[in-house]
Amino acid sequence: MGALETLYDPVLGADLPLPGELAALYGRLQFPEHAGRPYVIGNLASTLDGVVALDTSGRSKSREISGYHEQDRAVMGLLRAVADAVVVGAGTLRSAPRHIWTAERIYRPLAGAYRAARQAMRLAEAPLNVFVTARGEVDVGAPVFHTDEVRSVIVTTVAGLGRLRERGLPASVQGVALPDAEALEAHAVLGAIAPLLASDRRDATILVEGGPRLLGSFCAQGRLDELFLTLAPQIAGRDGGPQRPGLVAGVLLAPEHPLWGRLVGVKRSESHLFLRYVF
Repeated sequence: MGALETLYDPVLGADLPLPGELAALYGRLQFPEHAGRPYVIGNLASTLDGVVALDTSGRSKSREISGYHEQDRAVMGLLRAVADAVVVGAGTLRSAPRHIWTAERIYRPLAGAYRAARQAMRLAEAPLNVFVTARGEVDVGAPVFHTDEVRSVIVTTVAGLGRLRERGLPASVQGVALPDAEALEAHAVLGAIAPLLASDRRDATILVEGGPRLLGSFCAQGRLDELFLTLAPQIAGRDGGPQRPGLVAGVLLAPEHPLWGRLVGVKRSESHLFLRYVF
């Protein structure tokens, strides 16, 4: 696998302690100072025409968008490797029912390097896996809920948690119940995660991998600090039926409340671009 070509990479902060293999692949990786609060990054892939999933429910795999691009999977692994927690919506879980949200699960050839990065950063062996669902409509038999590989938590509503327990939610999976679906917004989700992280990780890095509605909540509430966006060189198209989802859904930002980003990174692998924006 070839290294990414760095086209633009301003200094943002101190370099994270990446082992040689990851530094050779990606170059340096930095985050701005964010003492005392979590730093939230998003990571998604999009086609040239703004499609992030090939079916209207948003449940198709992101690898179909990137064309199963090897460097894209390696970068996904890198971001998971430096994250304290990975947050996904219920639809994302349904799109990958057997997946576990760790670095090595997305790109096994760099498993040793990912583990070395976490050790150098004094992180837990694996990021906390957080699933957000208003109605509790997740498969409690999914492998992620029956493994010692990760800790899992489901953030849901009171009704959703009751539904999960009726279905046999494993005792090892923590459920956090918020009052209603409207409460399942970015501020509340982050508040639910914070007590579950190590007490000395007040400046934790939280990785949001979608779907579009979950990312939309983080955008609308001003809780998305950065977006890592893989721009894949395909045009997916849309017909007259239900629209294939874009990056954000469920909220209207522009023109009244546009969210403008500042470009802080451009990397390239053949015709794929790896873009990085700070908000």
